[in-house]
Amino acid sequence: MRIRLLRPALVAATAAALALSACVTATPYGPAGQGSRYGYSDMRVDANRFRVNFAGNSVTSREQVEMSLLLRAAEVTLESGHDWFATVNRATDRDVRLSPTPSPFYYDRYSPYWGPSWRYYSRGYWSPWRDPFGPDMDFREIDRYEASAEIVVGDGPKPAGDPNAFDAREVAQNLGPRLARPM
Repeated sequence: MRIRLLRPALVAATAAALALSACVTATPYGPAGQGSRYGYSDMRVDANRFRVNFAGNSVTSREQVEMSLLLRAAEVTLESGHDWFATVNRATDRDVRLSPTPSPFYYDRYSPYWGPSWRYYSRGYWSPWRDPFGPDMDFREIDRYEASAEIVVGDGPKPAGDPNAFDAREVAQNLGPRLARPM
């Protein structure tokens, strides 16, 4: 009887652990929209102009997001039968939010958090009443990056002297192995 009760609990604990571990990894290089808003997306704007985006989760670094954007631009260029691309407009947006976490040393009978009970100190004595300023909170800054670019694609050798022009094959060869792919 006990074994049957433990199995559902074990399955639930394993599922929870897997779900949490999936949340802790950086956004893999892949298309957005497959159950997630993170990843790349692109669309053709004109015959030789595309709009490319890459959105990363809160664990994905700015460098990974920008490398993923360049890799996707190179892939779009090669898929459309061209040799090079130049970024016309390129931007990386940073979304910052603060995540509050109650101090582990604060306890309030109305709060779900447990910890030693600290009381409000006023006029030289400890009051048994609740802290009027509320629980101590620790704030953690969570960053999320999204990069976008409008690219123009072309044939032949890339334009000399243009710092925004890239050889698509070189970019794909150099950045492709550096980015994690979905499993």
